[in-house]
Amino acid sequence: MGSWMFALAAGAFCIGMTEFLPMGLLPDIARDLSVSIPAAGNLVTVYALGVVVGGPLMVAWTIRMPRKKTLLMLMAIFALGNALCAMAPNYQMLAVARIFTALSHGSFFGIGAVVALYLAPPGQSSRALALMFTGLTLANVLGVPLGTLLGQFTSWRIPFWTVSACGLLAIFAVWRYIPDLSAMPATNLRAEMRAVMGRDVLLAMAITAVGFAGVFTVFTYITPILEDQSGLSPHMVSVVLVAMGVAATIGLNIGGKLADWKLLPTITLSLVGMAILSATFAWSMQFTIPALITIFIWGIASFAVGPGLQTNAMQRAGDSPLMASTVNQSAFNLGNASGAFLGGAVIHFGLGLQSVALAGAIVAVCGCALTLYSMRQ
Repeated sequence: MGSWMFALAAGAFCIGMTEFLPMGLLPDIARDLSVSIPAAGNLVTVYALGVVVGGPLMVAWTIRMPRKKTLLMLMAIFALGNALCAMAPNYQMLAVARIFTALSHGSFFGIGAVVALYLAPPGQSSRALALMFTGLTLANVLGVPLGTLLGQFTSWRIPFWTVSACGLLAIFAVWRYIPDLSAMPATNLRAEMRAVMGRDVLLAMAITAVGFAGVFTVFTYITPILEDQSGLSPHMVSVVLVAMGVAATIGLNIGGKLADWKLLPTITLSLVGMAILSATFAWSMQFTIPALITIFIWGIASFAVGPGLQTNAMQRAGDSPLMASTVNQSAFNLGNASGAFLGGAVIHFGLGLQSVALAGAIVAVCGCALTLYSMRQ
């Protein structure tokens, strides 16, 4: 892979970091803007809504623009949006700035994925997607904790300024390293919409949503599980999260290589592994060493499914993959949100943290069933 992949991964890292950045800063934001912590938590929700709605709208608006110019514009929106977040004088303006920033998320990943497939060497399309999404994974596992730490030692506004500055560096990387893309095939909005509404593409997106719901049913609550069930200190949990970032990176690269070889069998194998390991974790979380071993392998299996899910949606769209690629990002976000909701519901009804892992296993089995059904079509 060329240096263009670094540019796409850098953009993915920046955008991925800003999505969940408020989570570790909720008390500071709530105190500074005189709102409740649940209200501050809604800053993550409004961003997710901006991703779901804004991604397809931005792609439709920019569909005739040159791809490189579009990526530069999206990163400019990202950098400006985070600067507006840092300067927001009140909660309402911060929420609006978050929605504005979210406009770049789905469309950057959607267009970036199409560019990655166009520039990737023959037979390495899923691996290219895996390398791009490594930036997103590292953002969630490393970038967000570092942003939280920075905010705790300074102000909640400083991490937003920092992410905005990183966005400027990503703009330079896109400008410098992504080659001229004028030779890419022209895109027709009507054909894109027709493709994304096709039965095969909708089934692929359902697999994405359910598959990643299985991931985030467990991953969302990994901190309380490791602290309350495995007996780890908050400091050690931070170390484990870094190790999970390594596991996720390994999984993405393995999944990308395998998906280039056999796409749907790779998705199925990853979901089966996720289900087995989630069920195993329901037992092993009570013991420190077995819990750490299980969750590391779980991280590899769970994130190995990502490149295949994205490639599957794009391949099902045939010659019109752009909108499918973008809307599939909405499916990923839907999976993230529904998985977190399911895990929270399990805890709310008093079923215990062990049941969270079992719920994740059940969801992964459902994703596997959808994939097997897709293979028979």
